[in-house]
Amino acid sequence: MSGTAIKVLYFAQVAELTGLRQETWPIDTPLSGSEWLAQLAARYPQLEPVQRLKLAVNQYHVGLDAAIQPGDEVAVFEPVTGG
Repeated sequence: MSGTAIKVLYFAQVAELTGLRQETWPIDTPLSGSEWLAQLAARYPQLEPVQRLKLAVNQYHVGLDAAIQPGDEVAVFEPVTGG
């Protein structure tokens, strides 16, 4: 992965709404999860409200205050409920 981009993976309903399973996003400075989700919403308004989405950075679940660094892998998915 380039040091000036992140690899983004979309799962389940998020993948269906974006029409993608993955893509590369250019970023050259760290962003918080919530800052990045705001960019995601600007690109894919059909995902609103994005604050409900969950993130994993480099295969670890993280909160919206977590830093996303250039070169990271970011997974985006819906919250899951059990029955």
